[in-house]
Formats: sequence, C-alpha cells, structure tokens
Amino acid sequence: MRRLIKPGQRKARRPLKVMMLGLRGLPRVQGGVERHVEELALRLARSGCSVEILARGPYVERKDPHRWRGLVVTPLPSPRARSLEAVVHTLLGVVHAARRGPDILHIHAVGPSLLVPLARALGLRVVVTHHGFDYDRAKWGRFAKVALRLGEWAGMRFANRRIAVSRVIARTMNTRYGVLVDAVPNGVTPQPQPSSMAALRQFGLTRRRYVITVSRLVPEKRHLDLIEAFARGAPEGWKLAIVGAADHEDNYSRMVLAAAEATPGVVATGFQSGLALRELMAHAGLFVLPSSHEGLPIALLEALADGLPVIASDIPANREIGLSDACYFPVGDVPALTAAIAQSCASFHTDAERDASRARVGREYDWDLIAVDTRAVYETLREDEDPAAILGELTPLPRPSPR
Repeated sequence: MRRLIKPGQRKARRPLKVMMLGLRGLPRVQGGVERHVEELALRLARSGCSVEILARGPYVERKDPHRWRGLVVTPLPSPRARSLEAVVHTLLGVVHAARRGPDILHIHAVGPSLLVPLARALGLRVVVTHHGFDYDRAKWGRFAKVALRLGEWAGMRFANRRIAVSRVIARTMNTRYGVLVDAVPNGVTPQPQPSSMAALRQFGLTRRRYVITVSRLVPEKRHLDLIEAFARGAPEGWKLAIVGAADHEDNYSRMVLAAAEATPGVVATGFQSGLALRELMAHAGLFVLPSSHEGLPIALLEALADGLPVIASDIPANREIGLSDACYFPVGDVPALTAAIAQSCASFHTDAERDASRARVGREYDWDLIAVDTRAVYETLREDEDPAAILGELTPLPRPSPR
C-alpha cells in the first residue's frame, strides 16, 4: 500500500466534505461494499471529514436524513427491482450531490460508475472504487453484464481518481485502460473473542464443532458446492452453518435453503449482524469460502482475524491473501472441497497458529491505514484537480506499485 501523503504533513484546511454512493445502506446491511463503506466512512469522520452516505431507501430503517455515529445518512428512493435499483438510485444520488456540492463524490462498484460521466459533467470531483468484476457474477443476464462493463469503462475512463480493493484488480485496470489505479484493500478490525454463545444455542451449534460460511445467497458464492461437500464427508459431530440471506429471493436462494433443510447437520441462520454474528464467527471450527467471484473477501479476512482455520477457492482474489496451498481448492471441485474439509476438521489448530493468523491479517489489512490511504487520494485530488476539466484528457500512466 503506497503512502501518498504522510500523516502529519497535511496543511491545516477546512474539513473535506465527502459523499459516498453505490452501496445499499448502513448499518446492518449485508454485503462487502456495505461493510467496506461503513468501516471506511467511520474512520474518515473521526479524522475530521464530513461524510454523507447516500443510502437506498428500502434497505434502511429510517427514511429521513439522520445521523449515525458521526455520519449523515440520507436515504434516497430506489426501486426494489434488481436490474434497476442501482442505476436509478445512482442517478438520484448524482443529482443530489450536484446540488449539495461536496469536495469528493466517492462512487463504489462498477455498476454505479456508469453515471461517472454525468457527475463530472455536473462539476463534481469523483473518486471510484472498483470492488470486483461484477459482470462475471452468475446472477446477471447479458444486458446487465454489458451495462456493468460499460460502468467499469466509464469509471476508469472519467473518474478523477481510481481505487481498487486488490492488486489484481488494479493491475487489470491499468492494463485494460492505461490509467493509474491505487490498490487500497479491504480490511479487518480485530475484536476480542466473545465469551457469550447465545447464537450457538439458538441454532444448535457446539463451539469449535461446526463449519461456517458467511455471504449473501447469490450463485457466485457456490453454497450448493459446500452443502454437497459437507453431505459427502461431514466429520462426525460437526455441523454446517450457512449465514446470510438473499436481497432478492430467487430460484438460487430457494435452492440453497431447500438443500440446507434436506441435508442433516446443515443450519441456515439467515442474515445475522452484531453480537450474534460475532459469536457465530469467533466460535466456529472452520470457515469456508467456495466462491467463484470475489473482489477481496472481507468475510475471509475477518475469519482470519478471528484465528479460524480457513478453506477458500483458488480464484485470484482469494490467492492474493497469501494462504498456504493447503487452504485452497479448485473452484467447483466438490471432491477436493470434501477432502479439504475432512482434513482441516481432523487437524488440531494450536493457539499459537490462531494468534499468528490474527496478527498477520491485523497488520496487513488495517482499516485505520486504509482510511489514511483513501484520504490521501482525496487530498491529492483537492490539491491538483480542476472539477471543470474537460472530459477525455486522461493519458496512460505507469502501473501501480505493489502494495
């Protein structure tokens, strides 16, 4: 992670006004982008920034603008149609930002980035964070995939500054579009291990005797592979906890819930947050992420921060975290996943191994440092960018340096 401006070297100036757009909402809204924005925005606010979150109305409890932990949360209308909600909400968000005039409009994910040219035309300074190749997700049809690719192009081509949550994404964008993209990863916040186990009792789980996966119920997370692998070779006395829900119920989510109900030892907990989620994660015996698509998986980082043994598919986003080869299996290979689960559950994981995992991930994926680097991007933009710059003046820049 390159340090663009060292802490303590900034000149005293008025607080940055930042708006964030592209997430569903916060707090307690499931999703990697939502978690990323929550952790980042809270730290930016503590550092003196004025941060406003533009949320999608159906996903937040309060429908009026309100404050939450130092952030301003402004719900805007959004249809609950999967193909329309992001673009409609982003359009309204860009218009809202143009009226309010923040120093920075920070747009998250490639779908909402489709509106970056409009934001620039309205005089806004725009930072885009690329969270993953969303057009590779199995849930999208042909038209949606084309729109998402156009969003990626528009974000990379017309944003004032670009961030990617992994080095893989940053390198790909640099090669594909010839622009500089700062690799600023997702992170974790190490937390004390909870002593309470109410959530375990609620779902019939025994400490250190269950496998857990945490994600939305979407096809690229490949829950069915995990359920089948567990059914083939479930260690005696172990259970599988599937934590998460679908934003929009569909055939896939119904198939996952039906398979969970039909498979002995599998428990579907639905969406969990707060202390219940902490208990379920911290007391698990093994975390598994069998997905075919990720940006940089926060859930996997959080499992490592809890010292859990982990198994993940061998896609580039998971490989970037740098686990041992024994922790990876070929995506979609159910027999290999079955064998990996059996081997991990039969192994004894020492406290020293768990502590080493916690220390490494806490050191390399520290949200506090991530917030410093993100603010550094904002500050360079405030220093040297003219919001009235003519669109299309971008020129190829060097590849980003490795983190």
